[in-house]
Amino acid sequence: MFKLLVIDDEESICSSLAFALENEYEVFTASNEKNAIDLFTTHEIDLVLLDLRLGKTDGLEVLTKIKELRPTAMVIIMTAYGSIRSSVFAMKKGAFYYITKPINIEEVKALLNNATNYIKLSSRVEHYADRFFREYEQAGIIGRSQTVRNVFSMVEKVRNTDTNVMITGESGTGKELVARAIHFTGNRKNEPFEVINCAAIPPNLLESELFGHERGAFTGALRRKQGIFELADKGTLFLDEICEMDINLQSKLLRVVQEKEITPLGSTIRKRINARILCATNRNFAVEISAGRFREDLYYRLNVINIQLPSLRERPEDVPLLVRYFISKYNRKMGRSIEGINVEALEALCRYSFKGNVRELENIIERVLVLSNGPYIGINDLPAEICMRQGMNPNNPQMLIPVHVGERMEDIEQRVILYTLKSLKGNRRETAKTLNISERSLRYKLKEYSLKTEKIAETAKFADIKG
Repeated sequence: MFKLLVIDDEESICSSLAFALENEYEVFTASNEKNAIDLFTTHEIDLVLLDLRLGKTDGLEVLTKIKELRPTAMVIIMTAYGSIRSSVFAMKKGAFYYITKPINIEEVKALLNNATNYIKLSSRVEHYADRFFREYEQAGIIGRSQTVRNVFSMVEKVRNTDTNVMITGESGTGKELVARAIHFTGNRKNEPFEVINCAAIPPNLLESELFGHERGAFTGALRRKQGIFELADKGTLFLDEICEMDINLQSKLLRVVQEKEITPLGSTIRKRINARILCATNRNFAVEISAGRFREDLYYRLNVINIQLPSLRERPEDVPLLVRYFISKYNRKMGRSIEGINVEALEALCRYSFKGNVRELENIIERVLVLSNGPYIGINDLPAEICMRQGMNPNNPQMLIPVHVGERMEDIEQRVILYTLKSLKGNRRETAKTLNISERSLRYKLKEYSLKTEKIAETAKFADIKG
């Protein structure tokens, strides 16, 4: 049974409504702001009937406090005929609807029924949203765009094979997540998953890390050490930043890939290994091979299957899903209770060009949750660079548009539109989005400017002929 709070300074109205509605709702009544807020917070009220004139208290103030405490509460305003304009304003502030006095109980019941149906529908939508969210959270990879679906499809196809896979994409796109998804959803999931970052280990130590060494193999080798290939036997070895590997070591890796055998440093005994190899890089292999920094034959051995990860700029439709995921993640991690993000802030994130991709977005959300005070993330909580449309920097002199005192507004508007169109390389859709106007309006404006230019040219030509 839904809980209903009736707030009116007339006791007779409170008692009448309570009597009329007690069979359908659990009804509470309050005649002043303090009692109303106390009851609202204590009993987790779903529905509120609120008088717009609550004695000396403005009902709009009470409405504001209620919506701050529980944004999902359905508030119906009760008002006299003379204050309908205020009631409409109250709806803009978050009220569900309004009803005029004297109260018609059937009208009240109809409005409350609509409000409860709205609550049920919202709950159902939230339920399906959660199911949808879980559906697309595969091994930590979040997304519903077609490009991410394609990645899921590739993971599904290769997870139960022993084929070497090369995962490419910009920094921060989740290459290790994809490698983990391949391993932990495949037939090697109960075997070791070993990771080594080829860029993080000096070349003279990387060979020992990969293949291991015997005691006394070199100065400081006080005991035998297993290499990561041996540790990953029967499982998966993920070689991150493979392009950073020294060219001389690449030849030894090529032999291991071909023969499935390793020889630890200081040993003459070959050891058979059965480790599936997954690699990742954010470099362009064509450039690396042509520059002589990466062996072409090794590339073909490792790049049997290629999974190209999209940048976050290529899948902006996934930003809301990722934001929600990271808010939930850091709420749990930090003990916070941020409920979500408002529309303005989310739109700013969707417009932003993430150079660091998903990792950058995660860092932004983590930072916001550390510093934010309100229940929702707002535009002012985001870093300054996020709030600039399309990543434009107003401190860049090339992005400044000259405006002179006394200049006509239509001339200023024309300059802003044409400069923005030029800065976005003639992309009309992005220009309209940046200026917050429709593409149709932009077309009309550009046509108008074109006609104006032609007219000026004709006038100048006529003046030349006449002169």
